[in-house]
Amino acid sequence: MRVKLPHDLPREEVRRRMRAHSDEIASFFPAGLAKVTTSWSSDDRMDITAEVIGYTIAGGVDVGEHEVVIEMDLPLILGMMRGPLEAAVKKEGQRLLAP
Repeated sequence: MRVKLPHDLPREEVRRRMRAHSDEIASFFPAGLAKVTTSWSSDDRMDITAEVIGYTIAGGVDVGEHEVVIEMDLPLILGMMRGPLEAAVKKEGQRLLAP
């Protein structure tokens, strides 16, 4: 799954906001279903690991000049929920960029 979130902020500000709100990523999933850990492997890459209903989902967030790209490798069983998950990530992902 790949979701692009456009922005018009300087990269440094996007990074700051992403770091400030990274603990909210678990809220992308239905209440209580996910345990999420994040780490920054570079200035422009936040790695994400989500544990959801017994599955480990790897992914990440790449900070670009004009967009943030969120990618998650969904297991086959969650692949059928891709559409609703992408919609939720688009909606909730905007909160990560909020001040």
